[in-house]
Amino acid sequence: MDIQLDPARDDLPLMANTSHILVKHYVLDLDVDFESQVIEGTIVLFLEDGNRFKKQNSSIEEACQSESNKACKFGMPEPCHISVTNARTFSSEMEYNDFAICSKGEKDTPDKDGNHDNQEHASGISSSKYCCDTGNHGSEDFVLVLDCCDLSVLKVEEVDVAAVPGMEKFTRSPKLTVVSEELRNQIVRELVTLPADCWREQLDYYACCSQAPGCGELLFDTDSWSLQIRKTGAQTATDFPHAIRIWYKTKPEGRSVTWTSDQSDRPCVYTVGSPINNRALFPCQEPPVAMSTWQATVRAAASFVVLMSGENFAKPTQLWEGCSSWYYYVTMPMPASTFTIAVGCWTEMKLETCSSNDLATERPLSPSEADFRHVGVCSHMEYPCRFQNASAAAQEIIPYRVFAPVCLKGACQETLLRLIPPCLSAAHSVLGTHPFSRLDVLIVPANFPSLGMASPHIMFLSQSILTGRSHLCGTRLCHEIAHAWFGLAIGARDWTEEWLSEGFATHLEDVFWAAAQQLDPREAREQQELRACLRWRRLQDEMRCSPEEMQVLRPSKDKTGHTSDSGASVIKQGLNPEKIFMQVHYLKGYFLLRFLAKRFGDETYFSFLRKFVHTFHGQLILSQDFLQMLLENIPEEKRLELSVENIYQDWLESSGIPKPLQRERRAEAECGLARQVRAEVTKWIQVNRRPRKRKRRVKEEVFEKLLPDQLVLLLEHLLEQKTLSPRTLQSLQRTYHLHDQDAEVRHRWCELIVKHKFTKAYNSVERFLQEDQAMGVYLYGELMVSEDARQQQLARRCFERTKEQMDRSSAQVVAEMLF
Repeated sequence: MDIQLDPARDDLPLMANTSHILVKHYVLDLDVDFESQVIEGTIVLFLEDGNRFKKQNSSIEEACQSESNKACKFGMPEPCHISVTNARTFSSEMEYNDFAICSKGEKDTPDKDGNHDNQEHASGISSSKYCCDTGNHGSEDFVLVLDCCDLSVLKVEEVDVAAVPGMEKFTRSPKLTVVSEELRNQIVRELVTLPADCWREQLDYYACCSQAPGCGELLFDTDSWSLQIRKTGAQTATDFPHAIRIWYKTKPEGRSVTWTSDQSDRPCVYTVGSPINNRALFPCQEPPVAMSTWQATVRAAASFVVLMSGENFAKPTQLWEGCSSWYYYVTMPMPASTFTIAVGCWTEMKLETCSSNDLATERPLSPSEADFRHVGVCSHMEYPCRFQNASAAAQEIIPYRVFAPVCLKGACQETLLRLIPPCLSAAHSVLGTHPFSRLDVLIVPANFPSLGMASPHIMFLSQSILTGRSHLCGTRLCHEIAHAWFGLAIGARDWTEEWLSEGFATHLEDVFWAAAQQLDPREAREQQELRACLRWRRLQDEMRCSPEEMQVLRPSKDKTGHTSDSGASVIKQGLNPEKIFMQVHYLKGYFLLRFLAKRFGDETYFSFLRKFVHTFHGQLILSQDFLQMLLENIPEEKRLELSVENIYQDWLESSGIPKPLQRERRAEAECGLARQVRAEVTKWIQVNRRPRKRKRRVKEEVFEKLLPDQLVLLLEHLLEQKTLSPRTLQSLQRTYHLHDQDAEVRHRWCELIVKHKFTKAYNSVERFLQEDQAMGVYLYGELMVSEDARQQQLARRCFERTKEQMDRSSAQVVAEMLF
């Protein structure tokens, strides 16, 4: 099917022709310049055409045997000594704090202005013509289409991998006398299909090949959403060069990266989970089916720390005075959208006393660095898999580091650092083997548009989770840890099925958090019922306020997972800025999984879930993969007429609240924690009704201590009251110390302030809008709806202060509210 892509629509185009050719590995070599707010350098793509080259086992075995025993053992890849500018030596010295800008020499780039130097070639082929025949069934040249946006592409060339010493082992010839396109492609085919236990040698050769000389420039062109590359005379994907190098640089306004300042007012840059993913960071194949590995060398001023999706705990290498290099690698194939980088003057946070983290770092650091003991057959493509490693399977707490601006040291030590070990251990107790060998946690700047984001080996958390007691920090940690399994190790084959990531993480966060707190079954059940009550209220609000077409979890229905002949597709509503603020896929997905767990029983359900994870880790799935396997593994007497089709109809393909959920909520008795809140609400209503001046002394109400979730529910009930007096609001604030509560509680408190025009607490609203930007967008709307001049002035004043730093989608939505 041919999809007509219109960049002006809300649907996000995925342009890469993945049906014809796939990127198997990326090698990035980048410089980060904070003065120009540009990341520039090269990316080398190692490709495999659709007609997969069949490996010749004998040549592969000879390749491994020809190296020293060390080459196929597990450790960090050694540098390839071709270019002294890209050395990968490692230093134990880490200086994270002193800020300095690295002075960069002039670079000899093909085009200083960032224009596309191939756009005026004699061929005169336009981007529209490139797109006409990307499969090349006729005499046209084959075109490699990459997802690309907001990038300046400077030059594209073929890489002469045959020039790398030792490459003859990947060919049938003992000596490379006549080098042809076919021979170079054969070398790459053999390289990308090396077996998993030769991962170290493979990375080393990738590094060497990435520094090999070019052997001819390639024609290229760009449009709004793609980069198209061709070689004259190469009419099929098989003939197209399998190793290409792209010189490029990002743009300061590029939508994949955010240039900003951290909480200590020092410059930083990080990738965002934006609708366009990473295509404004590097040219890539965005469709999730394009699973690849990567390695990256990133240079920045010596005062900066470079964090990235990588299996190794990288250390800086000083290249020259004031400039350092960082190197990361990944051996588990992942979609390019999961690649994450953050560069800033972060400080590594550590507990001052011995902690479980000290013990964790003594454990094996990487599945790639241990002997593999095959404990089960995996169904994914070959890579060094932790699920096949007995020691990794037993590792409850993977090694981790925590980074943040130095001004947040106290907050990190009080809550975050102490919570990571029990949360990791709890996740392991529920799902088993951690899919990734290590974890970096970064507290990102205030403009980060959500409470958290999980990527392979690295997690971003909002500063909002550090306030109040440990509850919000713990639940958010558990949510992002859950994404290691659902969202990363197991991904959605079609991005419209977001519930496969967010629904699972939302359901599992409660289970992990109960285990992390070591609650007994009754306490765990009570807390989970309370959170279900809160989410039910939120879901009802979402359904009232959102368009019907955005309430459907499987909007493509029977066409889910379908692509065009080239592999291109679109993501429905992918560019709609309002979509990122919606929680329908979180909430309906959560309630579906909760419904299934209750129907089958927790023991049966979670036993199945562990089996599902073991079966599908390292793969992409659709809804039916999960539902079919679930129903096949459940005894018939427990299924009670459940089928994939009626789950689709009731939960995934209909707008509104699913009928089974409506029936369940009507029949479900209110939990004890919620009843306690109702009793407290009654007391507050009575307090509010008392006259300001009382003739005789009235006995003061005694209010119960409430859990954070109970406080949220209390404030939501009080928001339903038509009027609350300033005296009542002041008493509320004093009784529960609302200034010091977590961001979820303070958000409801700010809503009360706005609704009842409690002017004495307007400073709390201003503080929230500036410090809790991940949650503050809704408050702007509340301030404007009131049509109160003072509140509207407050909203505009806060927006003026923050709009330059604010996340782009958030700023767009707020601007529409205000003006």
